[in-house]
Amino acid sequence: MNLVDFQRRMFEDVSRPLTREWKTRIQTDEGESVAAIANSYITPNDRLTSFERLEIYNRQYWFRLIDAVSEDFPALQAVLGARRFDSMILGYLVDTPSTSFSLRDLGASLPKWLERNPHHAGSRLRLALDVVALEWAYVEAFDRAALPPMVESDLHQLNDASTLMLQPHLQLLKLSYPVDELVLAVHRGQGTSDIVSNAVVDRKRKVQPRLPKMQRSNVYLAVHRYDNSVYYRRLEPEAYELLSGLQKGRSLGAAIAEAFSTSGDSAEEQAAKIQQCFAHAAELGWFCRPGVAD
Repeated sequence: MNLVDFQRRMFEDVSRPLTREWKTRIQTDEGESVAAIANSYITPNDRLTSFERLEIYNRQYWFRLIDAVSEDFPALQAVLGARRFDSMILGYLVDTPSTSFSLRDLGASLPKWLERNPHHAGSRLRLALDVVALEWAYVEAFDRAALPPMVESDLHQLNDASTLMLQPHLQLLKLSYPVDELVLAVHRGQGTSDIVSNAVVDRKRKVQPRLPKMQRSNVYLAVHRYDNSVYYRRLEPEAYELLSGLQKGRSLGAAIAEAFSTSGDSAEEQAAKIQQCFAHAAELGWFCRPGVAD
């Protein structure tokens, strides 16, 4: 066995999915004995067999991946419980193996995967889907680019046909539960301080707290970065729809019309909401200057 063959053999054996009991499988998918494979290239010692030595690496490989994903989804783990969460993450990683050099990207497909595999969340599916969406939005808001924002002179040139580019780090969410409160409670319990809705969210998480009770209610959130900190800001429904339309590339006029298509507000009330939405977005630098690219 040359070096390349050895590396391929070792990676295949180390990355083979564990059993539900978190042990190395005794057979490959093709029915081969894993112990016999291990004996062919791993030397036993006076304490461990070749299979047992391989199992150490096999388990550590998966535990490291699970830990990496867990770091980005502490609130989802709190909602599902550690055992169900770990089982879910193992199934997710088996179904969607990493194609990136960075552990940062491991959780990118988890929101859509959980939607396709609802049994992992049991009776808390809708709550879990909101939590996983918000926690991944945090990762995106923390890591994605911040481009030069529009200045006042740029805003004066806008008209109904204008299209506006929003900051790549800005994430817009329509949720069925106020899970910003739940996620913030988890962060508080794990060592963060001075965290409130619309306040900074620290990435360090340690202790799992008791979760607040959740009652269904439509919540519209903007998750964004400012001065290297991530903030959650609740939006009015019309502001969410307006910003979402712009984010999808609709013209300013079309985005406004769609945002207020079912509104019972008067023209004056609509104008006030539009002005408030643009004032907040401009103040926070959510609109990018014309001509920039992600």
